[in-house]
Amino acid sequence: MSGAHPGSAASPFKQPKAVFAVAFACVVSFMGIGLVDPILPAISNQLHASPSEVTLLFTSYLVVTAVAMLITNWVSSRIGAKRTLISGLVLIVVFAGLAGAAHSVGDIIGFRAGWGVGNALFIATSLAVIVASASGGFAGAIVLYETALGLGIAVGPLLGGTLGEISWRGPFYGVSVLMAIALIATVVLVEPTPRPAQTTSLSAPVRALRHRGLLTMALTALCYNWGFFTVLGYAPFPMALSPIRLGLVFCGWGICVALFAVFGAPWLQDRFGIARTMYANLFAFALIVLGIAIWTLDKPVLIVLTIASGIVCGVNNTVTTQAVMTVSAVERPVASAAYSFVRFIGGGLAPYAAGRLVVDLNIHVPFFIAAGAIAVGIGILATGHRLLGEAERVQAEAVLATATAPPERAPALANGHAAGAILAAIDNSPIAALVTETAARLAADGGRAVYVVHAQEGATAGDGGTDAEALETARAVVRDHLNRLAASSIPAEGHVLLHAAGHGTAGRLVADYANEVGATTIVVGAGTHHGLAALMDESASAELRRHVKGKVLVVDPG
Repeated sequence: MSGAHPGSAASPFKQPKAVFAVAFACVVSFMGIGLVDPILPAISNQLHASPSEVTLLFTSYLVVTAVAMLITNWVSSRIGAKRTLISGLVLIVVFAGLAGAAHSVGDIIGFRAGWGVGNALFIATSLAVIVASASGGFAGAIVLYETALGLGIAVGPLLGGTLGEISWRGPFYGVSVLMAIALIATVVLVEPTPRPAQTTSLSAPVRALRHRGLLTMALTALCYNWGFFTVLGYAPFPMALSPIRLGLVFCGWGICVALFAVFGAPWLQDRFGIARTMYANLFAFALIVLGIAIWTLDKPVLIVLTIASGIVCGVNNTVTTQAVMTVSAVERPVASAAYSFVRFIGGGLAPYAAGRLVVDLNIHVPFFIAAGAIAVGIGILATGHRLLGEAERVQAEAVLATATAPPERAPALANGHAAGAILAAIDNSPIAALVTETAARLAADGGRAVYVVHAQEGATAGDGGTDAEALETARAVVRDHLNRLAASSIPAEGHVLLHAAGHGTAGRLVADYANEVGATTIVVGAGTHHGLAALMDESASAELRRHVKGKVLVVDPG
C-alpha cells in the first residue's frame, strides 16, 4: 500500500527477452480459442460433415484439456515449469500441423485432442514462467501476460478468417509455424526453472474439489462455459458468412473480451467487489444469450449480440478466476487445475450438444438452454455467497515479531482491539520505513497501539494464478516493522492480508481491515512512481479512501 512491489514502477515492456518469448507463445496459444470459428462452416461443407460433427473440434479440444489439467501440476512438480512449458509447445506444434494435413473431420477431431493436451500443459505453466523470468517489474509482467491473452483472443479469429479464405487448412498450419517459432525462442531464452521443493500428487486437484467454495465456483464456471461455448461454437453457422467476415465478427468479439478482461474487470472488481460483479455480469450474459436464442435467424441482431457477449465474457474470465483463488484453501496452481477441469468439461460438451439439439429440435433451443444454464450458474453462486463474501472481505494472517513491546506499554483492548489504534499499511519499498516511523510517533503521543498491515498481492490472469510474493516473504516484511516498533516500545500487532488481486483490491482490503479493528488513523505512503505503476498506486489510494471510516494520513518523503 505504501508503494508498489519492488520494480513495479518499471514499464510492463521493460522485461527480459525470455518474458517476451513466453508472451508471444501466449498470444499464439490464445489464438486457438477463436481460430477455428471462421472455418467451421467451410470444414463442414468441404469435408461433407454435419455441424454437430464439426463442433466436436471444440469438444475434443476442451474435454481433453480439462482432463489433462488434472496432471499438469503432477508433471510440472517433477520436471519443472520450463520443461512442462516446452512439452506443451511441442505437442501444439505437432498436432496443429497434423490437423492441417488431415483428410477427414474424424482425423481433425483426434488431432485437436492431442492439441488439447499440449494446451493444458502450456496454460498451466505459462504465467508462472513469465513471473519467474520477469526482472523489469512483477506488475508489468502480469500486464504483459494479460495483453498477450487479449491480443491472442482478438487476433485469432481474424487470422483464422484470413487464412481460411485460402483454405480451411491454413489456420492450423499457421498456428503450427508460429508455435514452432515460440518454441525455439523459449528453449533459447528462458532460463531453466527449479523443480518445486515438494511434488504434487495426481489426486490433488480432485481432492481440492472437496472444498465447498472451490467446488461452488467451479460449477458456476461450468454453467457459464456452457453458455460461452454454445455461442462461440455454434453461432457461426446461422450467421452464414464467409470465413473473412466471420473472422471480423469474432475479432470484434475478441477485442471486447480483451479490453474488458484487462481493464473492465479490475475496475468493476475494485469498486463493487467480486461477488456483486459476478452476479451482475452473469445476469447480463444470460440476457444476451436469451436475445441470441430469440433472434437467432435475424443476422444483424445475432452479430451485434455475439460481439456484445465479449464484454461480459472478458469480465467473467478475469473475475471468476480471481474468485476461485479468493475462496480456495489450497495452493493456487492446484486450485486452478481443479477449477479448469470442471469448467472445461462444460465448455467441451456444449458445442456438440448444440449441434445435436438443432438436428433433433430447432436452431433456437441450444441458445435457450445456454441462457438457462447461466441462470443455474447464478443460483449455484448464490449458495456460496457467504463463503465468497467472507473470503473477499478480509483474509488476514497474524504475524508475530521476534521481539515484543514491554508489557507495561500494552494497549487497552476492547473486544480484542486497541481503542483508537493506528494502522500502518506497509510494503517492502523504502518508503515503508517512514510509514512505520510516522505511525510510531502518533502512537507514542497518544499512548495508542499500531496495527502493521501488509497486503500480499497475487496475480490472476487468464486461466491461472500465482502469488506476487511468497507468504513467508510477506511475513518477514511485517516482522521487520514490528521489531522496529518494539525497539521504540510501541505496542503493535502485525497481519498479512492474503491474496489481494491487485492494488485496487489491496486498498479495499486494507480499508475493510482498518474498519474491522476500529483504527482511527491509517498511515500510508505517497505514490512515488510514474506511468502505469502510478495509476495502480492511485487505484489503491482511491479504494482505501472510498471504503475506510478513519482518517488517512499520507507520508510523502518529498
